[in-house]
Amino acid sequence: MAAQLPLPPPPPDPQFVLRGTQSAVHALHFWEGAQGQGHPLLLSGSLSGLVHIWSLQTRRAVATLDGHGGQCVTWLQTLPQGHQLLSQGRDLRLCLWDLAEGRNTVMDSVHLESMGFCRGSILAGGQQHWTLAVPGRGSDEVQILEMPSKTSVCTLKPEADAKPGMPMCLELWQADSSPRPLLLAGYEDGSVALWDISERKVCSHIACHTEPIIGLDFDSQKARGVSGSAEKALAVWSLDEQQALQVCSTHKLTNPGISDVKIRPDHKILATAGWDHRVRVFHWRTMKPLAVLAFHSAAVHCVAFAANGLLASGSRDQRISVWSLYPRR
Repeated sequence: MAAQLPLPPPPPDPQFVLRGTQSAVHALHFWEGAQGQGHPLLLSGSLSGLVHIWSLQTRRAVATLDGHGGQCVTWLQTLPQGHQLLSQGRDLRLCLWDLAEGRNTVMDSVHLESMGFCRGSILAGGQQHWTLAVPGRGSDEVQILEMPSKTSVCTLKPEADAKPGMPMCLELWQADSSPRPLLLAGYEDGSVALWDISERKVCSHIACHTEPIIGLDFDSQKARGVSGSAEKALAVWSLDEQQALQVCSTHKLTNPGISDVKIRPDHKILATAGWDHRVRVFHWRTMKPLAVLAFHSAAVHCVAFAANGLLASGSRDQRISVWSLYPRR
């Protein structure tokens, strides 16, 4: 009788679960530089318009920010040079918060022109300056602002015959070899475009999906990115030295619908947030499936990694699960 192969170990349970948002969780971000904290704080944005700041030691919310008039918070990002937070809401406002020394006040805000689900992106510059990309006034436009002055740098509008539809996800980045800021944009028609912001032109454009791209992430070290959409596949694509995009591979999924995709900061694994209530974890180099985390009881809207490797996922079930997987060596 043939020996049976051992079954793969079952996926782990979450390290812990955060409850208390009292509405669906749509945005997550680890705040690494919190004052007096040996560990990161976790920020969550909810459908009810609130931002919660969670201690991972006490596993309770230490502060609640209310700046979006009860409208869904879709994006959270701390600025690298200080205790400042950006929150984007469906109230067409991007709020800049001062979180230093326990404060939680809105210092400034940017009026957004687009009601869509497209999250903003930032690129840190020198001397407290940074670049912000947000959806623009025209349905297919992206607006680039110099911050904190809110000076308009340019509007990126596709050629008249391109018709990619609305921008759905944005990722500002800079190559090590050049100071020129670049923007990766995932569009409604399932394509990804690389923009040279200084030239206001598309360097390269590829079709990755047949449905709107909902989440993408980019590994600038490996010049490789990954995107997910409403369909049953992840696309992996790369960028060559001539700044040409090409699709490397597609990876079939069990069920359709990816809300978010994130590569861990050490470039070893990536996680996806699924409409099927699952978080899926893959090896980033090989795209080998590593784990299916079946904890949530409704669609998972967002995932985030901390620098120490912790993974958080937020769901329509109003819960945030925090996982310790494949610890960083």
